[in-house]
Amino acid sequence: MTHSPFIIAIANEKGGVAKTTTALSLGGGLVEAGKTVLLIDLDAQSDLTVALGVIPSAETNSVHDLFLNGKDIHSLIIETGIPNLLLLPANTDLLQLEKSLNALPDGDNRLRDHLIKSTMEYDFILIDCPPHLGSLTMNALTAADLIIMPTQAEYFSIYALRGMMKIVKELREKVNPNLTYRLLITQFDGRNKIHHMMSEHLKRVFGTGVLSSYIEMDTKLRESQIAGMPIIFHSPKCRSAMQYRALSQEILDYAQEKA
Repeated sequence: MTHSPFIIAIANEKGGVAKTTTALSLGGGLVEAGKTVLLIDLDAQSDLTVALGVIPSAETNSVHDLFLNGKDIHSLIIETGIPNLLLLPANTDLLQLEKSLNALPDGDNRLRDHLIKSTMEYDFILIDCPPHLGSLTMNALTAADLIIMPTQAEYFSIYALRGMMKIVKELREKVNPNLTYRLLITQFDGRNKIHHMMSEHLKRVFGTGVLSSYIEMDTKLRESQIAGMPIIFHSPKCRSAMQYRALSQEILDYAQEKA
């Protein structure tokens, strides 16, 4: 018996807030918990693809072929070397994809349509979005059950949430009424008074919309990307591995509530 995967878009129009790190690390945590996970890289920079040890090129199949060339999604998915963690990679072709999608009447719905039509033997699908609110990000949010917005506990990062919240509201009203969101505080520095102040501000404003889990700064996270694997498999006992493990459990509990 098949089931519908729980789809999570990891998005923020501000760059440098650990979107890719969160997609990679949360995916690893869910796999460690016994789930099957598909990672989709929607960013032309291909950071998630590279972080899993895959070198993108124009000659290799990518998510671009799903959107415009009509290829079967299963033919584009590749193994990562970690059992039950699969990848739909990106490459530089995505640079031109935004313009192509903007010219199509159904340009923001293509990913959702492909996922609905395909038999997806996954428990979770995690989508790493580019750092802007273009057609690729809109495709992810249209398809998603949940958007996780990584944000630093700093003024400019929090300010950028205004645009994201506006988009979530519009999508709920027009195409995806069941879309929910959660904020994830990342790159937190416990010695920084501003970080403490801003994180408390987020909790006051958004309440339960802020995840209980948070991610502190940790150089091990960069090391794991160089090693081509999630932090939980690269350095399972380090601080960030424990924090992403806690995040994975929080997301598992949330998905179970929504099931």
